[in-house]
Amino acid sequence: MEPLIVVALLIAGLIAGIIGGLLGTGGCVIMLPSLVYLFDYPLPIAIGTTVTAVILTAASGTIAHLRIKNVDFKTVKVVGISGSIGAIAGSILFFYLVSEIWLLNLILGFSFLYISLRMIYEGAKRPKMIKEEKEIPGSGISKSLIGFIIGVITGIVGLGGGYALVPSFIYLLHSSVKIAVGTSLPSFISMAIISGIFKWYQGLVDILAAIVLGIGTIIGAQIGARIVPKVPAWAIKLIFGIVFLYVSLKFVFQGLGIKIPGF
Repeated sequence: MEPLIVVALLIAGLIAGIIGGLLGTGGCVIMLPSLVYLFDYPLPIAIGTTVTAVILTAASGTIAHLRIKNVDFKTVKVVGISGSIGAIAGSILFFYLVSEIWLLNLILGFSFLYISLRMIYEGAKRPKMIKEEKEIPGSGISKSLIGFIIGVITGIVGLGGGYALVPSFIYLLHSSVKIAVGTSLPSFISMAIISGIFKWYQGLVDILAAIVLGIGTIIGAQIGARIVPKVPAWAIKLIFGIVFLYVSLKFVFQGLGIKIPGF
């Protein structure tokens, strides 16, 4: 790999980490489309490389939240186990979907559509703060179901847990934001590892790119965390929600084979 490409990947990871730290969604939502549209990676390899890079990001974030005692270990255990089972199922499905690029584009497009609409809604709505708690509410069955479904999605499209686990904890289980973010990271590590192993076995992971991106996101996340108090979260979400809306539509239109100017 050329030195300039390595530097460009490091910068992409850095930006992904900063934005992920600001939005609480994880760097994967920046890394994956960057690999596809900026670095011209084939979609299956972009998925495998992204989910492998996210292992480093999630591990680093987990350490930070463990230090400030911001992790619900009971929820991590339930979601981690059920999510691992889901990741195995999703990765097996990926074996059959890897040649159906149009379908992968559609799945990714609608996943990003959810992210963009959520950001735009939260940015415009400015949601009320929920009292901080030490544990995430909800039954073991509901947490297991959430973990399994998100694990399946992770196995297929390689996106990190932040974009799905955090809002699931907040909106479905009525958790506070702080404990939701801190718990989502360790809950997702097992899903990312399993999904990454499957895709590495298929030869769909650029290891060097994944490591460089991962290092970039680790550094960027620290920067993003420091910027958060200085920038209104609603404004950030509104702006990037509009950007992600464009990205999601781009994936959807490609999956449908529709040619539109600017896409």
